[in-house]
Amino acid sequence: MTWVYDFADGNKDQKDLLGGKGANLAEMTRLGLPVPPGFTISTETCRAYLAEGGEPEGLAEEVTAHLAALEEAMGKRLGDADDPLLVSVRSGAKFSMPGMMETVLNVGLNDTSVAGLAARSESDRFAQDSYRRLLQMFGSTVLHVDAELFSDALDEAKRAKGTDSDLDLDADDLRGVVEAFKAIIVDQTGSEFPQDPRDQLDLAVRAVFDSWNTDRARLYRRQERIPEDLGTAVNVQAMVFGNFGMDSGSGVAFTRDPASGEQGVYGDYLQNAQGEDVVAGIRNTVPLADMAEIDRRSYDDLMGIMTRLERHYRDMCDIEFTVERGKLWMLQTRVGKRTPEAAFRIAVHMVDEGLIQLDEAVLRVSGDQLAQLMFPRFDETSERTLLATGMNASPGAAVGKAVFDSDTAVEWAERGEDVILVRKETNPDDLRGMVAARGILTSRGGKTSHAAVVARGMGRTCVCGAESLDVDARAKEFRVRDGEIVREGDVISIDGTTGEVFAGAVPVADSVVVRHFEGESLDDDLAHAVARIMAHADGARRLRVRTNADTPDDAARARRFGAQGIGLCRTEHMFLGERRELVEQLIVAQGEDGVEDALAALLPLQRQDFTEILEAMDGLPVTIRLLDPPLHEFLPDLTDLSVEVALAEERGEVDERAATLLTHVRRLHEQNPMLGLRGVRLGIQIPGLFRMQARAIAEAAADRMAANGSPRPEIMVPLVASVRELEIVRAAIEQQVAAVEEERGITLDIAIGTMIELPRAAFLADRIAQAADFFSFGTNDLTQMAWGFSRDDVESSFFSRYFEHGIFDVSPFESLDQRGVGGMVEMGTTKGRETRPDLKVGVCGEHGGDPRSVHFFDDVGLNYVSCSPFRVPVARLEAGRSVLAKRDSEER
Repeated sequence: MTWVYDFADGNKDQKDLLGGKGANLAEMTRLGLPVPPGFTISTETCRAYLAEGGEPEGLAEEVTAHLAALEEAMGKRLGDADDPLLVSVRSGAKFSMPGMMETVLNVGLNDTSVAGLAARSESDRFAQDSYRRLLQMFGSTVLHVDAELFSDALDEAKRAKGTDSDLDLDADDLRGVVEAFKAIIVDQTGSEFPQDPRDQLDLAVRAVFDSWNTDRARLYRRQERIPEDLGTAVNVQAMVFGNFGMDSGSGVAFTRDPASGEQGVYGDYLQNAQGEDVVAGIRNTVPLADMAEIDRRSYDDLMGIMTRLERHYRDMCDIEFTVERGKLWMLQTRVGKRTPEAAFRIAVHMVDEGLIQLDEAVLRVSGDQLAQLMFPRFDETSERTLLATGMNASPGAAVGKAVFDSDTAVEWAERGEDVILVRKETNPDDLRGMVAARGILTSRGGKTSHAAVVARGMGRTCVCGAESLDVDARAKEFRVRDGEIVREGDVISIDGTTGEVFAGAVPVADSVVVRHFEGESLDDDLAHAVARIMAHADGARRLRVRTNADTPDDAARARRFGAQGIGLCRTEHMFLGERRELVEQLIVAQGEDGVEDALAALLPLQRQDFTEILEAMDGLPVTIRLLDPPLHEFLPDLTDLSVEVALAEERGEVDERAATLLTHVRRLHEQNPMLGLRGVRLGIQIPGLFRMQARAIAEAAADRMAANGSPRPEIMVPLVASVRELEIVRAAIEQQVAAVEEERGITLDIAIGTMIELPRAAFLADRIAQAADFFSFGTNDLTQMAWGFSRDDVESSFFSRYFEHGIFDVSPFESLDQRGVGGMVEMGTTKGRETRPDLKVGVCGEHGGDPRSVHFFDDVGLNYVSCSPFRVPVARLEAGRSVLAKRDSEER
């Protein structure tokens, strides 16, 4: 087994082995770009280390051999007293996890070699600054000393100097900081800072491996759905120094704007700084374009390399670089994280530039990104009070109460509050708060700071570098330059598209993408980009997309969004409001005549409901589910009714209606109503109920035909577990349809099928298919039945613990449990088609609009998915991406 690989030995296609950073360093080395030499310790090594609880056999020897080769290439030895080689130790997983794992710079410095570095660089200040950086990073990341202790000591040195900038600290000041940092390490750990350079290297490598399992890294992987078992690589690279002086610096660049997707010069540069200063946001950067005035030669070299990398990768690239005394060095490149808006624009622009084909453009975007583009934006016509303007780091409109620490953000969000996390700058430990918040606002940092990069990756609205805000986290407030104070709990609004920060709640309006789907003719390049992507996805997809809709308005909107019919029309929603009294009459009716009278009163109302739905979806299939929930849901609450009757009796009054209702509520009361008298059981227990609904559907279809419409109703029987149940109800439905046909003198084409939402139904799907024209998997109930828990209860009780333990990486109600519930979907589909090869199969749970689930349903061979109207475009896109991804995989 080989554990370590030289940069010259790899390429960009080896991310599984070398991690993203290592694979791309190898690729840049292969391209002959100026990359400081180094080596990568593989992800396999990390997995072995975590499994064995220590370094795998042979690793130390391989590191020694590669370190010797690096020393020979650089003409220096690690930690040499006269001319020391210093190295960086950086994490690098297959998928980018910005700031979530550890980095240690300047490894190899100690009390002796710092003098050699000062002599070689001819700068004692530079050497002391590099040493304090090592102590600070090593102390916090490797030795687990509270990072605030180092920050406080550095702040104290600046206060003593009468400055706010560490650049004003001279060599003697920094020597004092070094001694203070060393004292902190001894005080907090009981041991001296390790002086042996190889010990430093080995400890730093282990710290990077260990950081794979930190709470923040786990949380980020859950948020981004990154597998837990990948592990991280470790990159050991010769240091180059951006903190040599004002002729040196570090920066981050993008080949296109990661917020908008536009071409141009985008990024941040910081003179006399190491790379961590840029991404941490502790000093405000200058725009990358300003580098042309600061160091024209390095700037021109960088522009040339950026163009070369974008054309080589055929995608927007995110680049980290350092300038050491006028010499440009490339430290990292990767396909850059971008906002959803930028993703669609860049994909289409690159098609127009001939870099990629439309197939690949569709694969470059995702349903999740499209969903974010459909979020509302601030209403431009509304009045607003501007507080500040910062960097437009991640677009969107976010409104919430200002909070100043992550714990408060999480606590308030869990109780239902919308919050905006406000910080001077974020760090990886703020991830929990960033996940909980609607948006993030910082007074420091730029578009490449930690807050910006993580927010873009998560789709959170973010404004960075609002310098006019004085954020005081301890006082839980920020001050605006005009003197206004915003305290914790005050509502603010942030616009991640413009970088503006407003006081109070600013009204929101539909996004340009929603307006496009609604049919507006817009001269907007984002709308055009989305339209081109969607058109190509629609042309590629096999899976049809329907909607879940219960009203004509919802049906009409879904149709505008591209729905190809209704996969679930819930009739129970038609029994609410003023119609509850009619349901009460049905439940309390005495004898068959009373029941028939109640049903007769409901019939015309149901017919009108179905007529309007069929009109909105004229020419497209409409699957109408017969009444599903228990009848008691249409009656008053048992406790409330009991109290009402008791109080009336106490007053000596008689409320006959309430008393009668109470009798029937008690009669219908069930310990577990979701497993009781509902669905098909209602149709057997109260046969007139389903007969009434079937007649209403048939009459509505007949009315539409008489109006020259083209109705395509389908009747779905819920909660079937036995083919005999379906046969009984089907016979009653067919009887009603035949009666309407005879009365109207027409022929109706109404398919009759069932929801597969019980495990037994999935196992016996071959038998149930004998009586079904179609199946529709109700994956919400199927998930509850398969896991044995109630969605209404468990998500707020123990799901958080399940996430912590890795039992779930995502809620099974949000994304389909493909092994368990998905296994039943696949089995039910296969068995059903064994009996009826032409069986039409769909899904109508919320999973129908989940991107990952859509791919699974396409793979299984379903005919359609059905989802809420706003998820219809998402499902359309993902259905196309599923086909194109399989095609791309086969071609590879």
